[in-house]
Amino acid sequence: MKLTQSQLAKYMDHTLLKADATAAQIDAVVAEAIGYGTASVCINPYWVARVHAALQGTDIATCTVIGFPLGAATTAAKVFEARDAIAQGADEVDMVINIGELKAGDDDAVRADIKAVADAVHENGGLLKVIVETALLTDEEKVRASRLTVEGGADFVKTSTGFASAGATASDVRLMRKTVGADFGVKAAGGIHDLADAYAMIEAGADRLGVSASVAILEEVGIR
Repeated sequence: MKLTQSQLAKYMDHTLLKADATAAQIDAVVAEAIGYGTASVCINPYWVARVHAALQGTDIATCTVIGFPLGAATTAAKVFEARDAIAQGADEVDMVINIGELKAGDDDAVRADIKAVADAVHENGGLLKVIVETALLTDEEKVRASRLTVEGGADFVKTSTGFASAGATASDVRLMRKTVGADFGVKAAGGIHDLADAYAMIEAGADRLGVSASVAILEEVGIR
């Protein structure tokens, strides 16, 4: 696989989700995203309004996370968080599923949680990605979580928060792609550090990458 720098950039959610991120660091990430033309900037909800304002006049989306990173907030809290994020200017919302309920086999609870957030996001024209945290799941659970994401009405299934013991793997992306079919979004995130990692995820079926190392990866394209 060989993509141009600008083609690869459009796969990337340029990400800064660290708890100690400062306004200056957020502004630097936005400037990098604009400079390279990434798909979005993904930040914690506190920074949504700032990032949305800074991205005015570009085609770069403002992306944020809710129920993050554990997924164990109530559905009502996730819905409120999603609506508030969109009101502040978020175009895309990445939510974490209720991992405990998935592992306990309560598919109805997981599906209902996703659907409530999907409805809240879609009523305002947003896009919903659902993080299943693959590092904590068996393959059977990954398949169930992916199916429930589709059934819940989301737009993407996403591998990881980047805060668990491991992030995306090509095998997980392939499994998720096989489960959701060709037309549903798959986002790989967590542990994508270099160009080889990025290409491996895309070749496995990812159409979006959550990456904090975006600049290094894109510069690697530029020097080849």
